[in-house]
Amino acid sequence: MADTTGAARAMKPSIPLASLKLNCITGRTAASTAILAACCLAIPGVLASENSIVTELSMAGPETALVKSLQEIAERRMDSALSGIEQLLKTNPNFRLAQLIKGDLLLARARPINDMGDTGGVSQQDLADLREEARARMQRHQESVPRNVTPKYLLQMQPEQKYAIIADTRKSRLYMYQNVRGEARYLADYYISSGKNGSQKLKEGDKKTPVGVYFITANLPREKLTDFYGSGAFPINYPNEWDRRHGRNGYGIWLHGTPSNTYSRPPRASDGCVVLSNQDLDRVGATLQVGITPVIISEEVEWVKPDDAAVLRNKLMQHLESWRRDWESGDTDAYIRHYGRDFSSGNQGLAEWAEHKRQVNAAKSWIKVGISNVGMFLYPGRNDLVVVNFDQEYSSNNLSNKIKKRQYWMKENNKGPWRIIYESAA
Repeated sequence: MADTTGAARAMKPSIPLASLKLNCITGRTAASTAILAACCLAIPGVLASENSIVTELSMAGPETALVKSLQEIAERRMDSALSGIEQLLKTNPNFRLAQLIKGDLLLARARPINDMGDTGGVSQQDLADLREEARARMQRHQESVPRNVTPKYLLQMQPEQKYAIIADTRKSRLYMYQNVRGEARYLADYYISSGKNGSQKLKEGDKKTPVGVYFITANLPREKLTDFYGSGAFPINYPNEWDRRHGRNGYGIWLHGTPSNTYSRPPRASDGCVVLSNQDLDRVGATLQVGITPVIISEEVEWVKPDDAAVLRNKLMQHLESWRRDWESGDTDAYIRHYGRDFSSGNQGLAEWAEHKRQVNAAKSWIKVGISNVGMFLYPGRNDLVVVNFDQEYSSNNLSNKIKKRQYWMKENNKGPWRIIYESAA
């Protein structure tokens, strides 16, 4: 809920459109050059083919139409591009980037234009924001989503986790993966806005988006929110256990929509939240499970082949099973060896926690431990930190319980053995 500023920019009046004048061939050529250069495109062959664009997009919608029109601009089919943009604006009149391109196309009929947004009457900051949005949207269609690899963070999804969300703040993209019999499969991707000052959130008010492994904690419907949040909001558990361990603070980091008079916001426009268009949020929101769906936010998504992810997953499963067996065996020393020197749980460090465990286990004549529904997520930007969630069924001669547990496993000194550095109920 902290994401409250930036609304003024998102709610500014529509971009003025140039008057329709005579057909100017020189203007058409200059228009295509200026618009595509602003999108970081060469002319005319950089874009993927139109068929590839349409088939790779997960849903037909405004972005599809925008990309198609830019493809036509690349091919200097300006009339067709203008017609497509006009049709797009009939259904999405608040799509400011499309308004800007329409203004350029109309103005190019009267005179050459030198840059995207050469219509006048728009602030330089607004133009810079819209150009960045154009670049971000077009980059997606120059670089197709890899299909033979997956985000390296999705080591293993729990059976109950039907979907996982991966946000790439650098590319302004949110990827959705579906859990298909334990395999993470690409389903869709969407344009997003994130923090004005980038990512790696450290403190309240820094206007940055956090990086880490998070989970959806609530579903806030439209009627409980102001119009600024659009069609709804989904808070995540920032700051998580790792954030708090490192003194990061703040609150109110949500996935949410846009005001009713705004289709989308620039790539860097929020106070830390991840923002989608209302149409996209409705699609994504229909898949989110409160308390279950992982939301992994990265500065830039890293991809791996499934077999490579399996190597780390299998190694960690072996460590987890060894931890379970040693706990069940009653050999407290062997059990404690699975915990790192920097371990913490609540207010206890390793020494206090180990002493408590010795006292507890001394009263046990037998212990049974079952673990199931294991999920594993590699932390963004690191190869030595994994968040592990599972269901734990514990029984002994004097206690029985079932809990959902969360552990953070770290590879000591980045090349030593994997140890548990945090543990608590999830």
